[in-house]
Amino acid sequence: MTPPRADAEHNRARILQAAREVAAAAGDAGEVRLNEIAKRAGVGQGTLYRHFPTRGALMLEVYRRDVEELHEAAVDLLGRHPADVAFERWLERLAEYARVKQGVFASVEASTRTGASAHGGERVRDAVELLLSAGRAAGTVREDVDARDVVLLVGFLSRLAPDERGARARHLLLLVRNALRP
Repeated sequence: MTPPRADAEHNRARILQAAREVAAAAGDAGEVRLNEIAKRAGVGQGTLYRHFPTRGALMLEVYRRDVEELHEAAVDLLGRHPADVAFERWLERLAEYARVKQGVFASVEASTRTGASAHGGERVRDAVELLLSAGRAAGTVREDVDARDVVLLVGFLSRLAPDERGARARHLLLLVRNALRP
């Protein structure tokens, strides 16, 4: 199989970025219009549909990429910061992601959502476990905490009302972070 041309890869990347922006702006309403995405990406409808035949396929790819970026962020942050700082910064990034994720999930069909959640949940748990392991080794995280505990605790992020996603999210994340300290 021939690798995609550079311009095709560039178009795909622009489409994904535009889709992420449109989904974030749509929020809970989930009003993601493909023609708006194509226009924002600077491509025609045909180009968009060649890369992503359905809205669900496009939004699923946005979700998968975002989850991979969250996982990569854990590794990156641990490479640049002490474990406790890395974990705090990763939680901040997770809060921002949760704000965007609401728009993405609202746009993905229910049948697709189950597969996306399974993949995403696994990658997020891996990232949390990586951060927790580093924190335990550094003495900044309780020994009795596991990744499932953290995932359940931060589940509130996807349930915050739009006007609560700033200060309230930061406050709740601080409470979670304090609860994880030895």
